[in-house]
Amino acid sequence: MGIHYDYKSTRGMKAMEKAAKRERKLAEKKAKREIKEGKKKEENINTLNVQEPITLDFITNPNKNK
Repeated sequence: MGIHYDYKSTRGMKAMEKAAKRERKLAEKKAKREIKEGKKKEENINTLNVQEPITLDFITNPNKNK
């Protein structure tokens, strides 16, 4: 019977292992991406308030802390 006899009997198990490996890789990529994006979100905390008008003093004075 040879090697071809094993193919159909183990096909389902191999497919499940492949799917599990794919899911594990996707989860690792997602976790890595969330860590990377989390750092970016922390950096962008200082945003402009939409309710306040933008004045010339605000634009020309970069040292003003607000």
